[in-house]
Amino acid sequence: MSVNFAHEIDERRPAGTDQVVLQVEGLKVYYATPTGDVRAVDDVTFQIREGEIVGLVGESGCGKTTTAMAILRLVQSPGRIVDGRILVDDVDIARLNERELRQIRWTKISLIPQGAMNSLNPVMRIKDQIGDAIETHEGRQPRQALKERILSLLSTVGLPSRVYKMYPHELSGGMKQRVCIAMAIALNPTLVIADEPTSALDVVVQRVVGETLLDVKNRLGVSMILIGHDMGLMAQLVDRIAVMYAGHLVELADVYSLFREPLHPYTQLLIDSIPSIKERKPLKLTEGITHDLRNPPPGCIFQLRCPHVTDKCRTVVPPLLEVAPSREVACHLYYDA
Repeated sequence: MSVNFAHEIDERRPAGTDQVVLQVEGLKVYYATPTGDVRAVDDVTFQIREGEIVGLVGESGCGKTTTAMAILRLVQSPGRIVDGRILVDDVDIARLNERELRQIRWTKISLIPQGAMNSLNPVMRIKDQIGDAIETHEGRQPRQALKERILSLLSTVGLPSRVYKMYPHELSGGMKQRVCIAMAIALNPTLVIADEPTSALDVVVQRVVGETLLDVKNRLGVSMILIGHDMGLMAQLVDRIAVMYAGHLVELADVYSLFREPLHPYTQLLIDSIPSIKERKPLKLTEGITHDLRNPPPGCIFQLRCPHVTDKCRTVVPPLLEVAPSREVACHLYYDA
């Protein structure tokens, strides 16, 4: 591989247990338009195990955030979940009504949003925002006990106690993001979805927020989905990586194996695009643009941009299959479909 991340990744990193906390099966999310449905997520299947972080990566528009919003049942009109199952503790979230969803959110699944400033109420103190989330689900709490609980949450994400009485505008970008992490873990959820939590931050603060996420995962044993397109950051934080392209999963593997030997041509191009501080090399770009998501081509969805495309790729859809232990890829280069 052209980028030497593999030797820097701790191969002994714990990857959780075999217990599955989230099972997504055949998920399809379409957006209605006057000229046909945009297939934002098309037949996506994966699972999250207890105590692991799975990175969901791909270029902008590939369906990462739509997948997360579908898991939380927050897809906005004209989007809709067309098909699929979303199982958390054997409960299919796709079939729940609004009242049942309110009970699941925050307690079973919570979200760390991409834009912390837009997610926090600018006219409420941090203590009131976290307190509201707790009391909405657990009822009225004794004042002192609630204060101690909020201070403990702030301490868990590395924030000083003075943040308790502050407003969002008084905090830096990294501090606001860590407040959102504190809110996400306030009710001890089984799964936390982090939607590009470091995208609006400088590299120093990115590292702080990334270390906070790892610390929370190790302390609480919570499972996470980390959404992003920074492959270098993924290499440092996640246990497994799911690569998305044009609404499909094209590769799924543990982080060490994926960086040591990426299989899918799109994954190879993503990793080759990471700048290296150890060697000079030309920047590799993925030529072309994604196909029209309303009219996917027959065969492989990556055929229009793939450097290894064959006639078979243009006619036969490669399924996502296991080609090695814990390695799944959707590419005709590795099997006969």
